[in-house]
Amino acid sequence: MMNVSPITIQGHTFLAISVELPKTNLLVVTSDIGYIMCGALDVALLNEKLKDRGIIAGRAVGVKTIDQLLDAPLESITIEAENRGITPGMIGRDALLKMI
Repeated sequence: MMNVSPITIQGHTFLAISVELPKTNLLVVTSDIGYIMCGALDVALLNEKLKDRGIIAGRAVGVKTIDQLLDAPLESITIEAENRGITPGMIGRDALLKMI
């Protein structure tokens, strides 16, 4: 099953996407310019092989719901996310506010 719904953080709207897969959930919250995602996100791939795309993204591990993703500290981030002031350890919702 897949669920797509808008969420609001401090008056800004983001899109929350969750996909139920066998034995795991895929979780993403996105703005127009970047996103945070569950542990399935390969930050090293984005920073190395896709560096030229300038992807703004962060990864939180151990999350099972969108609410957990929003409240979890980011375990890793892309170079472009760091350039926007996002840091490892920042919680997801705070990182999203730097992606507007």
